[in-house]
Amino acid sequence: MTVKFTWLGHSAFAFEIDGHAVLIDPFLTGNPLAPVGADELDAEIVLLSHAHGDHSADVVDIANRTGATVVTNYECGNWFMNKGVKNVFQGNPGGSFHNDFMSVKWTIAHHSSSFPDGSYGGQPNGFIITAKGYKIYFAGDTSLFLDMQLIGDEGIDVAFLPIGDVFTMGVDDSLRAIGFIEPKYVVPMHYNTFPAITQNASDWANRVNSETDAKPIVLDPGGEYILS
Repeated sequence: MTVKFTWLGHSAFAFEIDGHAVLIDPFLTGNPLAPVGADELDAEIVLLSHAHGDHSADVVDIANRTGATVVTNYECGNWFMNKGVKNVFQGNPGGSFHNDFMSVKWTIAHHSSSFPDGSYGGQPNGFIITAKGYKIYFAGDTSLFLDMQLIGDEGIDVAFLPIGDVFTMGVDDSLRAIGFIEPKYVVPMHYNTFPAITQNASDWANRVNSETDAKPIVLDPGGEYILS
């Protein structure tokens, strides 16, 4: 009864939940940190936080090859269906998706959302994933916001937070977010992919250890961690 996650660079993660394959924000094509190609990944579920190409780049190819269900917001879902994706589940903040091995609740995120072709991508989101007794918060691309305290009330085991700055919150605000959410573990993402979002993850981890009660999990691309 385990949950394993692998960092694929940027904000892309592969989860294995008791043998079920779940991808979040699969950006492999054009991702200089990606340890694998999109054609090497399987998926039953693809979660997409918003439309930007550095999150959505490989959704169509992966979904059409594997038959995965794409779980995303309403506008993104329409865009994917227009691209021929057969299995799409659409929701919005406050709504939920359920299957027999996990549930997913949409949260707000403060960001923008448009596809590379300029199409509007709707409300950007984060997710609270419940699987095998764990509560996992994937913040998506976002700034710090006070309602993260409400997310913390859910009893978060692991929080995935952007730290790159410029397009999302940076290191300082990520530390404040940890204080709001109070997770047991925290994983950095959306950093070091491009020069504009370069951060020192070791320094960030040292600050997490010294300034919060959370345990940092810093992975190299392709690195994995098992919750058990």
